[in-house]
Amino acid sequence: MEVNWIGIIAAAVSAFVLGGLWYGPLFGKKWMAYVGLTEEDAKKANMAMIFGGAFVLSLLAAFVFAMFLGPEITMQEGALYGFSAGLFWVGASFGINYLFAQRQFGLWLIDAGYATLQFTLYGLLIGLFN
Repeated sequence: MEVNWIGIIAAAVSAFVLGGLWYGPLFGKKWMAYVGLTEEDAKKANMAMIFGGAFVLSLLAAFVFAMFLGPEITMQEGALYGFSAGLFWVGASFGINYLFAQRQFGLWLIDAGYATLQFTLYGLLIGLFN
């Protein structure tokens, strides 16, 4: 199994930065409203656990995606495969769950949009550093 750790770490960091923007200034207030969180709830959260856990999970996801892509992937192929995985695997899985949970379509747009960009960045950066 051949993976490039620089690409994996860059991918994990990119998802972490994207998440901070996506669920912060871009869509944070709307997302919180959809999931029923208040500013007060957010202030009470264990941020070290949340951010630490999010980074570890991003690192694991980037590692497994790099294994899936293989060592010969290009930036363009990686970005295309990442877009496809984010939208049609992760986003579709969210969609199925959200339909049964009767969650609002706007929440799916936010979460699936993040996953699509997250995996597009994973593929692009993994391909860049291969």
